[in-house]
Amino acid sequence: MKLVVGLGNPGVRYAWTRHNVGWHVIDILRQRIGAGKHSMSMDSQLWGPRFVDGEKVLLMKPMTYMNLSGNAVRKAFRSLGLGLEDLLVVYDDVALPFGRIRLRAKGSAGGHKGMVSVIANLGSLDFPRLRIGIGSPGLQRDLVDFVTDPFSQEELTELPAICEKAASAVLTWISSGLDEAMREANQPSDISGTSINENGEKG
Repeated sequence: MKLVVGLGNPGVRYAWTRHNVGWHVIDILRQRIGAGKHSMSMDSQLWGPRFVDGEKVLLMKPMTYMNLSGNAVRKAFRSLGLGLEDLLVVYDDVALPFGRIRLRAKGSAGGHKGMVSVIANLGSLDFPRLRIGIGSPGLQRDLVDFVTDPFSQEELTELPAICEKAASAVLTWISSGLDEAMREANQPSDISGTSINENGEKG
């Protein structure tokens, strides 16, 4: 079984904020695998299980607010009896330019409070994560305000294609494994999703 977790904050106030991009990827995945109605607990929403290329898959949104995301992830992870390699966490990253995505097998939290919580609760850095670039606030803007502010209108126009690419990488991880998914996700592309080779030419 695979568990895909998108990090975000519950409530209308946060729906289209930069911190919730992980939830948008989960929403696309729900549609693409036909996950149907969610089940609800005190601390999470879950969709599935659904079979994807013979693999049983659960989708999850922690409902604990970002900084306590690890509490919900730990409960689901342990109750399902998963290995760390069966968990994929999707979240926003200010260290990446807007629209760039990166899939890695493991790593630090990089200052992301939601990932700090997940890592602390799992007691390990060794699980896959898919980061989606939201750009940097720069020196003149508070980081917390930046990530909890809505995307700009221009960014909202580009966001669906970015989240579709991220969702495709998740599905490749499920069906073909991490290495293949990393090759797909980590190749540079323009905002439309068109791949760009090492010479800067569109593929």
